[in-house]
Amino acid sequence: MMQHPIKAPSPKIVRTAVLLPLLLSCISVFTSCRGNKEKPRDKKPNIVLINIDDLGYKDLGFMGSTYYETPHLDALAKEGMVFLRAYAGASNCAPSRACLLSGLNTPRHGVYTVSPSDRGNAKTRKLIPIKNTPHLNDTLYTLPQMLKSAGYVTGSFGKWHVGHDPKPQGIDVNVGGSSKGNPGRNGYFSPYNIDNITDGKRGEYLTDRLTQEALSFIETHKDTTFFLYMPYYTVHTPIMGKKELVERFRGKKGEKGQNRPDYAAMVYAMDQNVGRLMHALRQYGLEENTLVIFTSDNGGIRAISGQDPLRAGKGSYYEGGIRVPLVIKWPKKIEPQSVCSVPVSNLDFYPTLQHIAQPRKKADFLDGVDLAPLFTTGSIADRELYFHFPIYLQQYDGIKDQGRDPLFRTRPGSVIISGHWKLHEYFEDGALELYDLSEDIGETSNLAQENPEKTKELYEKLKKWRARTQAPVPTEPNSAYDADFRPYP
Repeated sequence: MMQHPIKAPSPKIVRTAVLLPLLLSCISVFTSCRGNKEKPRDKKPNIVLINIDDLGYKDLGFMGSTYYETPHLDALAKEGMVFLRAYAGASNCAPSRACLLSGLNTPRHGVYTVSPSDRGNAKTRKLIPIKNTPHLNDTLYTLPQMLKSAGYVTGSFGKWHVGHDPKPQGIDVNVGGSSKGNPGRNGYFSPYNIDNITDGKRGEYLTDRLTQEALSFIETHKDTTFFLYMPYYTVHTPIMGKKELVERFRGKKGEKGQNRPDYAAMVYAMDQNVGRLMHALRQYGLEENTLVIFTSDNGGIRAISGQDPLRAGKGSYYEGGIRVPLVIKWPKKIEPQSVCSVPVSNLDFYPTLQHIAQPRKKADFLDGVDLAPLFTTGSIADRELYFHFPIYLQQYDGIKDQGRDPLFRTRPGSVIISGHWKLHEYFEDGALELYDLSEDIGETSNLAQENPEKTKELYEKLKKWRARTQAPVPTEPNSAYDADFRPYP
């Protein structure tokens, strides 16, 4: 059903009453990105940004899954614009969230991974990786700080992960957020292991609780202008679903790589809670003037949930690690049932929201672009997307990860996406991999030797971008490296 969802000759948006999975098989008919051209209202919109943790590109009904059940999100997709080529700023949670909240690419804030950067067996690493910065520097002007400057009340409910305390970074109301990146052992049921939350009744489900706290925030601030950030801990490990929901999926037939009842239960609970948030907006008469963004911080873990036809998953810079689901709903600004194949990034959220909010103090510099023209005129200027990861991330499940080798999800390198072309560069051996995503979304056929002109063109752009951003490249050999070492029999 989704073998080649980006075959279009140019970026485009269309509207249809047909279910989105059926759309993906006929994406080649898209010819333009067009939205509603109605003039903006005077009152600034409320903003709800839902950022799910480790949710894969294919882990939703409207993105083609027949195993997971996401009725509320399928409805949201029909009410807004679905982006088929949406990318996280990085392939795992800390750097992706740092990109989203700062509007800056990884070389500018230095958050490349969840520390440390020298993951995996030292004998299998050829280079000394660049040292990682664990959190955003407090001197950076964050998205919530910008929105506060525009008069927004800001609340975050869930995983913050880019600092010890969200409040100095622009959050007025924080529940559950700190430097912690996951809920910990057995952490989805009360009593909880995370910070800045009181325990509920024993057995209370964390995803439900965070939503309840957010609903209270909406009720309290319904007569103001608010920014609600929902960085749920779900569906990050440990994989823990509510018992009755696990049973719901236990007898359901799965599909290749998507057949775990406990994970399906987490996805279903997440969907139910998004539905609760959307219901509250309608209940309080806020829906018409609320912009909703739904996305994931990176690709899914392939050993838990398959992402075919995308290659690899979380921690990799193949498509399965960085391509994410994205829906934006904004009544009377974005026409319902719109689908867009323009490549976009979570780096674009900050400039888009800044354009809409018109704060007193704007960010001095942002790496993304304003996506608002996609909602009106239907296009944005052509540009490249860049990714930089001068670090190592060890494997989850060897061959199943579909990495460049079974030892690592990521070895040090950089990536450029330019139109339908994608180039990987690896710093250990200087290798280049070129893929035509319009014909090979699974990145199976390296065209670097076959198409040296395009390879050179993208490589030169990539080097110039690194120079502009002062992106650090590891060059120091690792003395512990052993070319003859075999970690497996």
